Amino acid sequence: MSLNIVLIEPEIPTNTGNIGRLALATGAHLHLVKPFGFEISDKRLKRAGLDYWQYISLFTYESQDAFFATHQDKQMIFFSSHGKKDHWDISYEDDMFLVFGKESVGLPKSIVENQAVQTAKIPLYNTKIRSLNLANAVAITVYEGLRQLHG
Repeated sequence: MSLNIVLIEPEIPTNTGNIGRLALATGAHLHLVKPFGFEISDKRLKRAGLDYWQYISLFTYESQDAFFATHQDKQMIFFSSHGKKDHWDISYEDDMFLVFGKESVGLPKSIVENQAVQTAKIPLYNTKIRSLNLANAVAITVYEGLRQLHG
């Protein structure tokens, strides 16, 4: 059983490195959609991913269109602070794609609007905060998925 973590246009190399390490630890596949806010050879990405980067199940795509064309038949859930349901209300499935947007603005508005039924949020209990760090958000949702899948 595995999940797929998708980062659309990630901007911060240390977040991506930490998410890569999480992907390896949880048996997930990591999908990175260009353009990136860094070079894949960035030493900060490698440092955050430690010496594990070479073992990560990594896929890269030149664009959102290329990613969605490749995986159009897959079950996807999109994460946004604008989601109407909470991340624990999702029925996680084996091989599901967990899709996240870039750190500065999240998912493109068009995705959030077109995939509203498949968009979820991590609840925040303080109105002074807009969002969580991307690496933290991915960890929360991946481990909720594993909890459901492994009972």
